Amino acid sequence: MSFGDPNNPYGQQGQQPAQPGYGYPQQGQQPGQPGYGYPQAPPVQPYGGGFPAGPTEMPGSVKAARVMLWVIAGLNLIGAALFALGAVSVSAAKNDAQLKDDVDFQQLADYSGGVLWAAVVFAVAWLAFAVYLAVKLGKGGNGIRIATIVFGVITAILGVYPFIGIGLVYTVLAILITVFVAKADGAAWFNRNNPQTY
Repeated sequence: MSFGDPNNPYGQQGQQPAQPGYGYPQQGQQPGQPGYGYPQAPPVQPYGGGFPAGPTEMPGSVKAARVMLWVIAGLNLIGAALFALGAVSVSAAKNDAQLKDDVDFQQLADYSGGVLWAAVVFAVAWLAFAVYLAVKLGKGGNGIRIATIVFGVITAILGVYPFIGIGLVYTVLAILITVFVAKADGAAWFNRNNPQTY
């Protein structure tokens, strides 16, 4: 079949022959559309293309989550210092000459000192985790996003149960961190270098 054959399913249908001297498209064809019944190919992407790029600047919600991680790290530093002072005070009271003969007090002091030093270690470890996440939010991928969400959930739970007073601040900050990182713009930020998400 040839181009001018009216029975050709791939040919141009319903068009009038071109009239000489006119620069307008033929009837039945819109300006800018390709001829011959074939669809137009998509534009070619320059080198490095293939998938759309993600956001180039960190969204405001992720920046806020980063600030809140730094606040939690600062609160953990204060908490670790207070726990360490408490452990040192218990140890000093245990060594007091008047209380050395009280066996019950000695056992309570040993237990309390051990709990306080464990709290110091936990506060420092949680501080280090918060600092690590805050630093990595700028470059991290989806793994950092998931770790930040887990951090926020665990911090919110710990803020509710053992530390009721100051824990309320931890709980609110942790919930906000989790929400801000889990939002769609946060997901786009963390998945910006992963072509499978676009």
